[in-house]
Amino acid sequence: MYDLLLIRYGEIGTKGKNRHVFEQRLQANIAAALRDLGIDEVERAYTRLYVPVKADLEEIIQRLQKVFGIASFSPVMRVPLEVEAIEEAAVKLVAESLRERRISPKDKLTFKVITHRANKGFPLTSPEMNKRLGACLLRKYPQLTVDVHQPQLSVEVEIREHYTYIYSERIPGVGGLPVGVSGKGVLLLSGGIDSPVAGYQMMKRGVEITAVHFHSYPFTSERAKEKVLDLAKVLSSYGGPVPVHVVHFTEIQKAINEHCPPKLMVTIMRRMMLRLAEAVAQRERAAALITGESLGQVASQTMESIAATNAVVRLPVFRPLIGFDKTEIVDLAERIGTYSISIQPYEDCCTIFVPRHPETHPKLAEVERAEERLPMEELMEEALARTEVVVCGK
Repeated sequence: MYDLLLIRYGEIGTKGKNRHVFEQRLQANIAAALRDLGIDEVERAYTRLYVPVKADLEEIIQRLQKVFGIASFSPVMRVPLEVEAIEEAAVKLVAESLRERRISPKDKLTFKVITHRANKGFPLTSPEMNKRLGACLLRKYPQLTVDVHQPQLSVEVEIREHYTYIYSERIPGVGGLPVGVSGKGVLLLSGGIDSPVAGYQMMKRGVEITAVHFHSYPFTSERAKEKVLDLAKVLSSYGGPVPVHVVHFTEIQKAINEHCPPKLMVTIMRRMMLRLAEAVAQRERAAALITGESLGQVASQTMESIAATNAVVRLPVFRPLIGFDKTEIVDLAERIGTYSISIQPYEDCCTIFVPRHPETHPKLAEVERAEERLPMEELMEEALARTEVVVCGK
């Protein structure tokens, strides 16, 4: 029954002279999300995008609900700028709604007509169109009664420059900004709950994600690596392919365990991770690093620990979960589809050589003295040379 999906954006509409850049990126991202369904043309008009219904409607809807930048969308019927054509389409729309709701002629259903008249050349005003269309539907369907405050069914009509669009449903999108408009960031992706949620949050702000994962085989299993790749695949469903740089981290952890004080091992390990992530960012021309840290959650996430790790990199380090508590993070992980993967019992490198009493308030000078015992350049070069890149997602 529906010809198109009418797509609305939210925050993009607040942009100024560069709004077209955001619109074009959203248009391209929608096309990329639907291309394998045979849909590669997304029409763009003022404040609206239109997707043709050329495949299974439910599948298209599921895809669009994961495209950042979309505020909401509606399956619509597109008809000419003629009152009779609009009435005919509205009758058809209400008939389908009554059928879906199983409303018999003896039942009652409240409704309201809402007209948005963007085309001021159309002969009827919005109130006049509401009145005429409402009267038409009341004559056709005795089940209907008008309720302008809390209707069970809203028949919406958008009268635009070339066509009229009629619909009854608004499906919420994920909002945010289109992935790619805010640059590229390198996500430190572990197998835990937090880091994939952090990646999702930054994608929602328009950041294209490249991931780096620190793998400590044979201390951690190949299944632990596959778990991380599975998480990256989930993230790719929201913003396109996610390259994962799998960094060989075993020798670095062994050297830290051998040469550094146990209480500083966690801090030094985090500093090494940031150094390596920044090296990957330079290769990928990324402008920031992203972690899943939440203030005070574990020993490496105190203010002093964060300051000590930040000191080794020049790039900004974004921590979108810094003020979240664990319950909030878990709720979001469940909603985006990463939680069930994250809780699989395959441990990552952060669980290896963990001291019983890690330092929660490390002093930078003490940490730097401890690191002098490490063959830093040799360890970095070896780890980067053995890095494997796996692109996850279509």
